[in-house]
Amino acid sequence: MSIKDIIEGKKEWRAHVKRLKALPNDYQIVYKEIQKYLFKVGPVELTNGTGLLSGIVDLFEEGAGLGKDVLEVTGRDVAAFCDDLIKDSKTYADIYQESANQEVNKAMKKVINRRK
Repeated sequence: MSIKDIIEGKKEWRAHVKRLKALPNDYQIVYKEIQKYLFKVGPVELTNGTGLLSGIVDLFEEGAGLGKDVLEVTGRDVAAFCDDLIKDSKTYADIYQESANQEVNKAMKKVINRRK
């Protein structure tokens, strides 16, 4: 990643935050909880710019523009809303599970080879 990429990323993030701050307070609160949830769950592409988060702000801007309550947009179960957003995304948990399985398989092959 070059300095130019870092600077561009910061510009994008600042523009993203500016859009977020323009939303009604209830939308901002729910967005922050979504953001925390997604950072904990860890979809891999979340670290590649603001794509998913920007899409959420797009959706929230549309909902706020229509005068909807934020929970009309997300539903009452915000965690389920998040899970649905990332259902087809690879997460860090997926990567860790794959790694753990590979390590177990390697270890088991060694055990089997020693028995021969």
